[in-house]
Amino acid sequence: MPTIVLTGTPDWADQVRQYLGDDYTIRQYTDPAGYVMRLADDHAALVIVDGDAAGWRFWTTTPKASPATRRIPVLLVANDATARADALIAGADLVLSPADLPAQLRTLARSYARVLSPELAAELDCQCQESLPPLAVEGVAKFNAGEYYRQHDLFEALWVQTPGPVRDLYRAILQVGVAYYQIERGNHRGALKMLLRSVQWLAILPDVCQGVDVRQLREDSYRVRAELERMNPVDIARFDRRLLKPVSLVQQHQD
Repeated sequence: MPTIVLTGTPDWADQVRQYLGDDYTIRQYTDPAGYVMRLADDHAALVIVDGDAAGWRFWTTTPKASPATRRIPVLLVANDATARADALIAGADLVLSPADLPAQLRTLARSYARVLSPELAAELDCQCQESLPPLAVEGVAKFNAGEYYRQHDLFEALWVQTPGPVRDLYRAILQVGVAYYQIERGNHRGALKMLLRSVQWLAILPDVCQGVDVRQLREDSYRVRAELERMNPVDIARFDRRLLKPVSLVQQHQD
């Protein structure tokens, strides 16, 4: 069974065991020593961090700093809305309040607590070394021009016709672009929904894939989501559009 790691001793730890214990191995870390090594050895599929504890930044950022554990999604649970928004900027993939945990825990675990097989991970890494296909190049250009609706059509067509796990790169860009489109339309709820969907694909991709700076896209989209979490939905028209950054392309070294 996939392993879910809890950090600290939160009051809601028993809820996690109650809701997920039949389908996942639940491990609780209280000692920070050897954190990354333990995550790797336990084949962790999801880390759930107590965001109300003083050391939440360590438990959140440390896995994201190591290539061995960077793909593991991190869910932070905190009562304070500001702490949840700060956690997204710090590297958490998902945030929840303890009150929302029972209703969403099973769904989130099914979507995000996944471990790529070594074979699939190797195939993804290999495909990511290839050049960005022409349709994706056009899609990135549309995205960066703010034509978010048009980029959706291009990346969706490419996603449909592409075999292998690299198709998740196209789906991730597509969904971030749709979220930005929803922001421009004033749809706060729709934008948050699409950004949340994109996390499961962004989390498993390497930092660079087919020349796309996935790490930057991940960080940019998380900042957008943090700002959406902070603001009152009725104020969506005043959203700072400067946060809607373009997709960055980087040079890749071919072996």
